[in-house]
Amino acid sequence: MTIHIGAAPGDIAETVLMPGDPYRAKWAAERYLQDCRLVNEVRGMLGYTGTWRGKPVTIHGSGMGMPSLSIYANELIRDYGARTLVRIGSCGAMQDHIELRDVIVAMTASAVSTPSRGIFREMNFAPCADWGLLRAAVAAAEARGARVHVGGIHSSDVFYDERPDLGEQLSRHGVLAVEMEAAELYTVAARHGARALAVLTVSDHLITHAALPSEDRERGFGEMVEIALEAALGTE
Repeated sequence: MTIHIGAAPGDIAETVLMPGDPYRAKWAAERYLQDCRLVNEVRGMLGYTGTWRGKPVTIHGSGMGMPSLSIYANELIRDYGARTLVRIGSCGAMQDHIELRDVIVAMTASAVSTPSRGIFREMNFAPCADWGLLRAAVAAAEARGARVHVGGIHSSDVFYDERPDLGEQLSRHGVLAVEMEAAELYTVAARHGARALAVLTVSDHLITHAALPSEDRERGFGEMVEIALEAALGTE
């Protein structure tokens, strides 16, 4: 048990999927895991452990933003022995060729600032995904016939951005999409020698301003969960 996670020793699997919304963790666990059970509800951050194709897996919320994600990723790795962490969430597209419902597998994650920034001081650390997870996720997405894009994303530390000039430059440099957690997840995982990946569904488009209705977000989220499970556990 930690300050933020009330799970008992052995309650957390080595493989953890991390949606931002704790109720998405509940939905995904009940839909995709066998014999799932609630292992954490401290501060309303729900975590469930069960099995997928006979292999143990935990689905645990991370909250919104890098500071919240950092708390849970650190405790899951350091105190509960998690070794593979896959963020599953939504993102906003930043390129014309990307469409709503497309899947983005984040190779790298740029950020203006992260909770780990103080560690590196003058160094601009480049957070990146685990190659084995990334390769497996792309293969799983392609096998399903999903439209998948692989490349860099932007992890923003604000939701209501007042920097349109920054978005223009990121798009100009090929950044695929924006979300709010992956850069810190990749950094924390690197620090502790764990594997990390972000598999994202495009729910909004920053150029066209199109957005998925709520019922379509759930359907797209399901495909993303399946890709993440295949990537993390399908080849074991």
